[in-house]
Amino acid sequence: MLDRHARGVTTRLFTPVARTLLRAGVSPDTVTVVGTLGVSLGALVLFPLGHLFWGTLFITAFVFSDLVDGIMAREAGSTGRWGAFLDSTLDRVQDAAVFLGLCLWGFGVGAAPAVGALSAACLALGMLVSYVRAKAEALGWSAHVGIAERAERLVAALVVAGLTGLGLPPVVLAVTLGLLAAASLVTVGQRMAAVRHQARDDA
Repeated sequence: MLDRHARGVTTRLFTPVARTLLRAGVSPDTVTVVGTLGVSLGALVLFPLGHLFWGTLFITAFVFSDLVDGIMAREAGSTGRWGAFLDSTLDRVQDAAVFLGLCLWGFGVGAAPAVGALSAACLALGMLVSYVRAKAEALGWSAHVGIAERAERLVAALVVAGLTGLGLPPVVLAVTLGLLAAASLVTVGQRMAAVRHQARDDA
């Protein structure tokens, strides 16, 4: 995820936006849902049509809702388990939309089957990364380790996708997705090893 310094900067940047939305009567949950709809629209409509650059810009505008809703909840004193659950669930929807959109582009107008296949791999492995952590925490263990956190995977995929829309060879996108898939696989292994270590300590 974003490091502490980056989070501090973005929090200061988006706090005025969050306060304005709260004064207008907008709830954090509404921002979460609208952000997810925006990301999904950009990824599943613009990407398959071949608009990688404009799709990336459109998605980026809505991705920041993931920061704003959290700030709004803290400002309103309404943080709780439901908000955390909704935010985490819809994060998975956003991730799936981005990689599925790239997959459709690769197998469609992009004529880059390697991008399509590797996007599908990123989609599956990204979900597995999240599942391993969620299951571990549900059983009372911690799995907050790994080299491929959600933010880094999403930023890398979007940046290179946008540049591909500006003329970067698709092979660069394929290589990036391949590295992300490999990093996700390593992260799954790291989290499983961490949980196994904790399980042995509990035995």
